Parts: sequence; C-alpha cells; structure tokens
Amino acid sequence: MTPVGFAARHIGPGPDTTETMLGVLGYDSLDALIDDAVPAGIRQQQELHLPPALSEAETLAALRRFASQNQVKTQMIGQGYYPAHTPSVIQRNVLENPAWYTAYTPYQPEISQGRLEALLNFQTMVADLTGLDIANASLLDEPSAVAEAVLLMRRANKAQTGARILVDADIFPQTRLVLAGRAEAAGIALEFFDAAQGLPEGEICGLVLQQPGNSGAVVDHSGLISEAKERGALVTVATDLLACTLITPPGEQGADIAVGSSQRFGVPLFFGGPHAAFIAVRSGLQRQLPGRLVGVSQDAEGRTAYRLALQTREQHIRRERATSNICTAQALLAVVAGMYGVYHGPEGLRRIAERVHTQARGLAEAIKAAGGTLVTESFFDTVQMRLETFEEAERIIAGAEAVGVNLRRVDETTVGISTDETTTSRELYLVAYALGLVDRPSRAPELFDEVILDGDFAYPDSLARTSEYMTHPIFHTVRSETQMMRYLRRLADRDLALDRTMIPLGSCTMKLNAATEMQAISWPEFASIHPYAPEHQTQGWRELIVDLEDRLAEITGYVAVSVQPNAGSQGEYAGLLAIRQYHLSRGDDARTVCLIPASAHGTNASSAVLAGLQVVVVATAEDGTIDLEDLDEKIAAHPDQIAAIMITYPSTHGVYESDVREVCHRVHEAGGQVYIDGANLNALVGLAQPGEFGGDVSHLNLHKTFCIPHGGGGPGVGPVAVAEHLVDFLPTEDSGLTGAAPVAGAPYGSAGVLPISWAYLALMGAEGLTKATAHALLGANYISRRLAEHFPTLYTGENGLVAHECILDLRELTKESGITAEDVCKRLIDYGFHAPTLAFPVAGTLMVEPTESEDLVEIERFIEAMVAIRAEIQEVIDGKLEAHESPLRHAPHPAVVVIADDWDRAYSREEAAFPVSGLQQDKYFPPVSRIDGAHGDRHLVCSCPPPEAFEL
Repeated sequence: MTPVGFAARHIGPGPDTTETMLGVLGYDSLDALIDDAVPAGIRQQQELHLPPALSEAETLAALRRFASQNQVKTQMIGQGYYPAHTPSVIQRNVLENPAWYTAYTPYQPEISQGRLEALLNFQTMVADLTGLDIANASLLDEPSAVAEAVLLMRRANKAQTGARILVDADIFPQTRLVLAGRAEAAGIALEFFDAAQGLPEGEICGLVLQQPGNSGAVVDHSGLISEAKERGALVTVATDLLACTLITPPGEQGADIAVGSSQRFGVPLFFGGPHAAFIAVRSGLQRQLPGRLVGVSQDAEGRTAYRLALQTREQHIRRERATSNICTAQALLAVVAGMYGVYHGPEGLRRIAERVHTQARGLAEAIKAAGGTLVTESFFDTVQMRLETFEEAERIIAGAEAVGVNLRRVDETTVGISTDETTTSRELYLVAYALGLVDRPSRAPELFDEVILDGDFAYPDSLARTSEYMTHPIFHTVRSETQMMRYLRRLADRDLALDRTMIPLGSCTMKLNAATEMQAISWPEFASIHPYAPEHQTQGWRELIVDLEDRLAEITGYVAVSVQPNAGSQGEYAGLLAIRQYHLSRGDDARTVCLIPASAHGTNASSAVLAGLQVVVVATAEDGTIDLEDLDEKIAAHPDQIAAIMITYPSTHGVYESDVREVCHRVHEAGGQVYIDGANLNALVGLAQPGEFGGDVSHLNLHKTFCIPHGGGGPGVGPVAVAEHLVDFLPTEDSGLTGAAPVAGAPYGSAGVLPISWAYLALMGAEGLTKATAHALLGANYISRRLAEHFPTLYTGENGLVAHECILDLRELTKESGITAEDVCKRLIDYGFHAPTLAFPVAGTLMVEPTESEDLVEIERFIEAMVAIRAEIQEVIDGKLEAHESPLRHAPHPAVVVIADDWDRAYSREEAAFPVSGLQQDKYFPPVSRIDGAHGDRHLVCSCPPPEAFEL
C-alpha cells in the first residue's frame, strides 16, 4: 500500500516511516493492521468504483471544464444574494491564506486571539448596524437564522410559548420554505400575514418582519412592532446590513432581534454559500443566543483577552435540552465580512449604500417616466416592475439575459432588479434597454446618469438613519492596503493553525487542505454565480455537484446524496427529518422515539428534538460499546414508537464496535430506522460502507473527511446520504417543491466550497482514499502504543486496537497529582501544539486524532511533548512541586511573562518557554496567559473593548 501520485503528497508517512510505525505495532503490512482493527463483519467486499485518480494538473483542467460551462453574467437577481467586491487584500490574506482557513474553532482561546478579535469586530459591526446590544459570530444562512430567531422567541417568551408566530408575507421565498419546514417539525404554529393590513387578532408569541421586504419595500414598522409588543410578543426583523447604514435599524424601530446575511460585505456569491448569517438581540436575550458568541475576559495577569462565552458548545453539554443544534458557524466568512467593515469603515459603507440606492432610484425614475408600474415606490436597492402579461415579463427577462444581465422573475407578471456595489452605469443602461426604456444598447452609458437623482431617499424621511454606528477606533484606523495587510498578518500570528502545527483533535479530523483543492473556489466562473441563475447558465456547477454526490454515494454505500445541508448539524437534522417524514408517509405517527447512545455527539440529541423526535438515551457498556441489554430494554419500553437510533461509527470512543450489525438489526426489527453519524467516516472510506452494514441514512462532514478546511469554525458542509426508501424525503435542489422541506436557503447549500471535496476525491481515486484511511488508523494506533506507558488509552477494540483516534485517560493521574486534562492542554501550547479534544466524550480525558496527513516527524514531536508533560506531572506526584507551582498550572507562558523582570516561579524561564530543545529555533509564543473564562461570563462584554482596556 505505497501511496503514489497526489496520494503520496496528501499522506504524511512515506514507505520507510510506514514500515517503522507498523514495526512498533507488530505488523508487517497495513493490510494486516486493518484486518485486526476493522471487524470482518462490516468490511466491504469490493473496491470502490470511482474514476481513476487524476494528477494535480489534470484535476485543475477538469475543474476548468466544469467552470467553463457556467455563464458569468451581471447578477441583478437579488433575493438576498448580491454581487460584491472582495477587496484583494482580504481575498489574498484571508480567503486564500492557510493561516486563516486551516484554523480550528477557537475552543482553546489562548491560541485563537487573532481570529477571536476578527470575530469580535464582526459582532461589534453587526450590533452597531442593527441598532441592538449584542450579536453572535455567526450563523449559517439567512433562512435558518430566521428559524433560529423563531426558536429563540418561543423559548424566551414564556408567557406566550404556545401562541402563534406571525410572519410577514413579504419575506424571501427561500426563508418562507425553510421556516415552514422547521416550524412543522418542531410543532410551532406559524401564520403568514400581510403586514400592510395590520396584525390579526389572537394571541401572539412572536412576530417576524422583513426590512427591506421581498418586494424591495422599505416600510416603517415601528407602529406594528409597538402593537405586537403591547400584545406580549417578541419581534424579529430580517434585515440587510448595507441598508442599515441608511435606514433606521431594527433596534431603533423597537425590534428585539435582527437576523440576516453579511454576504454582501465582501463575500462572493458562491452559487449560494457559504455566507455568514448573523443574529443580534437586545440586552436581556443574550443568554438565549444560538451559535457562538465571542466575549471579552482577562488572562491570569489581568490582560484583556478574548474567548467564546456563555453557551459555547451548549449542545454538547445540554444535549436534548439544548436551545439549538448549531455547531459549525461560518467563521471564515464572518472574518471576511468583518474585515470588509474594518477596511471601508462607516463612511465607506455609507458611500457604497448611497451609490447602490441612488442607482436603484434612478432606474425606478426611468421606469415611471416611461409609464411603467412599480410594485412599491419605497425601496433601498430593489425595484420591481409589474407588467401586463406573462409574455411581456418573459421578453424582458430574455432581453436582459441577451445583453448579459440576469433579472429576477418574481411571478408571472413581475420582474425584479436589484443593484449592488458592483453595478455600473453601463449595466443600468442595458437593463433600461431590456425594459424597453431606450431604443438601443450601444448608446453611451453616461447618458443614463441623466436620470440618476441626488438628495432625497426613495423611502419616508422618518426612516432615514440619524444615529452613529461603528464608532470603535478599529473601524477608523485601517484604510491603506499596507495597514490591512499588516493587521491581518498580526492577527494570524497570534494563532495556531494547521500551517504551523499538527492539530491532533479527536472527532474533528484536521487534515491537509491541499492548495490544488482550494484553488478553484475563487474562480469567477464558480464564485460569481447567483444561486437562482437560470439552470442553463449553471451547467458546470450542476454537473460537478451531481458527480460529487454520485462519488459520495459510492463511498458510503447509499443510493442518493443531497449536498444542501450547510453544516454537519444540518445534515443530522435533514437525515432525521427524512426518517420522520418516512414514518408519517406510512401512517406511523406514533414513531417519535429516537434512541441515542450516551456517548453520542451532543448535536445528535439536539437535532433529534428539532426534527420533532423524543430522545431516549441508551447506556454505554464498560468497554465503551452500546449496551445491548439496555438497548433491548429501551426498545421494549417503547413498543411501536421507535423512529430511529443514531449511531456514530466508529464510536465516539474511537473504537470499531463489532456488534454494529446486530444493533442495526434489532432496531430494524422494532420498526425503526438506523441513522449512522458520519463524523468518523475518515476511519471507513474504502474499508466499510455505512449504507451496506445497516444504515438507512447518514450525514457526512465534508469539512472533516473530505478536506474542506475548518476556517476557524466554518464553513462546513454536511451532506445527507440515504437508502432507496428515503430518497423522496431528501432536501432537494428545487427547494422543497417535491415535498421535502429544504434545510438551507440556497438550492445546493454552501456550494462554493464543493470544488474542494470534488478535487480531493478526483486526486485520490479509490486506491488513494483507501490508503488514506489505512494511514489514519496507523497514526492513531501508533500514538496510542507509544504513549501507553505514559497515558493509557481508555477504550480499544477486540484486538487492542483503536480506529482513527484514541482517548488518553488522565483521570488517575489527576487523582494523584491534581493536574487536570485542561492543564495538559494549556501546557501543550508552550510546546507549540493545539490541544487534543478535551473532556469529550469522557470527562478527564483527551481524544487524539493525528489524521493520515501527519508525517512521523510531527507525530514524534507530539509524542515527545506528551512524554515531557508526563514527566512534569510526575514531579508533582513525587512532591518536588505542588500542583499550583507547576508549569502545567501556570501554562501557557507568553513572551511578556517569560521576559518579565520579576520571576518568582518554582521552575526556570527556560523550562517555561523552551521545555524541549527543538523549540529554541522555532517557537510560538501565545499572546496571553491562561484566560479566566468565568470572569468573562460574569462580566459579559461581547463587542470591541476600547484601546485603554489593553493597558495594564
């Protein structure tokens, strides 16, 4: 199994080091290791039927062929998606910079200060623009953000929990579809109404408005909001951040919550995503916020420091009682949007907004001057024109496309035109020609300026924003490209990402994101395509997606795949929703029980609740497997009620459970379906197929197994794969028109990053993918064996082997020394490593996953660090140091501490900063000491602190 071609670049160990590692384990081949590690009962019987592996040049050429089939037009469709200029300095130094896109979620804040500051910029910008007190960082897309706001209103409004949620009929259609599906599953009563006619009678739990509306209308909602609140409702406004620079923001109109997308702040269209959505709330609701929230705290010496606050990973802690199943965010895109705000500042954003509005206003005036009818005369960037006949509307759409412009077909007789920061006078003139307002397209575009007005707005004066926003110095001090380049470099240097070091996180698979895989995502033929562009203009995208879905179906052993879910948690939700809808289609209304092992990912339980299922926990046996006796008892206790079981395979304990087929059989016998969580698919590809050994549905994490980078916490893609009988219940590209409710706003979710996974599969081929899995097993078992005498592995399989990750048990050491697993995590920073996964799935342990991409030199460097740390723990056990005196308890050690004039610690400066000799030349210093998390939660601050906060 010697890797060749690109596989040899992707897989870290070469032939010689592979032989060395196998020798330590007592095997003479990878095949022998696999035979002992992977139960024979689940092994697939034949090789994967995938196209032969391509070279890097061939892969890029194939991607060029896909891209060339897409037609790049001027996109004036709008509907929540707008072309934007990504400043080149941000594109090169964030989107295309591995220091940013290979970073992990900032759960270890001391090594994440750069990305946390960038996300805090985003939060501050969003809160300021929406006129509310606090914003998160971030959500997945606008429609699901609206759904999260509805859930927030229902749980926060205790007095009206069971009452209706009223939704403005002038909401984007994709939001309406997603929201309706979520509400039905969660048992929430929705009622769509015409806001222009006032609120209907009856009790109200919450109100959802859109500003500007789907029609483009900008309306003073303050009276409606006031009435709703008087009647005991909470109010959410879906809004546009650019419009908020000119229009009275939701908070100032009285709203409790604002949601939306930050896409037009420098993020490409990406055929629908990934785009960072946002949610902002008034004071008092911050502890109800879903997703991630960056807060300001302090380190051990009192220096200002950032961390994730409050409900971080709450779905892993609260499980079925969690308020959201959001795990992945869109962190990388939130960084881009936040930096766009930093680069332009409030005055720059306002200039952009004024130009966009002025262009839309000029177009509206031209339409009216020619006798045309507008749907609304109060708007920001979207003008809708009502025609007499279907044929007339069709002629206009076709005429605009013929001159290179895509307009929106709103309905049979309505055409929509949306302007944006990329719109030129020439393009406006071409639109005017398509509308029949001028007689030839070749007339000088400057002549269109004659109808552009200045001065007043095309909405009531009462809605003109007068309040200040983005007043923090960060939005006023970075203007030149030199400043921005250095600011981005300075923040990146504060972090540890995969471009510096191995990130040995169990359950998270931080592997190589190859440059060739990443290259195509910013090509205009992929990045500049609107998600609702005509189908004949997007053939390249569609062919790539179909091919990717087919490859994923082959790998997993299922018959169909949908890539629409834009995060792993959303894939879970989509899979469970498919199961629930399947039972309902058969009249099995009572099948509402979802069995979930105690060791499962926390999002499993929260996703099940959102899908309308009741969680029943199945116990874990002493060896870490599912307790079959308890499984039988739970099945017997719920006759004819079992909807599904959710299994992570290999298990969350990092072990191949040999009785997985038996588990699947017992659930099937009880009439239930088997959901196999694909989070650990990196241990299965080419060796076993979930759809073959008992699964009915699985979600996959393209941001884990299939090389989409984590981006500091997102983007992610969580495709859902199903067996034949569940195909009709997949979320589909026609946004639910076939009966399956969509789980994301765009037809293909976060399509913009799909070329990454397609490239990975094309480069690796069937043999390369199988070798990658084998090497993932090799690395994990090698670490487990090498560290066995220092940190025992908690769970192993029948032959004493693990899968692609191992759980190191520190609990006895903690009892003897007082040194905790968290202390070890912080000390690893001094050795230049990101910590393994802490306290999951077992408290007091560390879960380690090296992935196939790490070579033996890096693996040995990690082992050296862990052995040295074990020796430091032994010093405490032997009484040479008290736990509170140990470098483990004081870790990490920033440079400012190491070089301080006063040093009164029980160990030397050298031991603090350079515990092994290899660090003397290449040393990462964290910017802060250990952060006081409790302080940040007690004194919650979630916006940029003033400069003086950094002065000690």
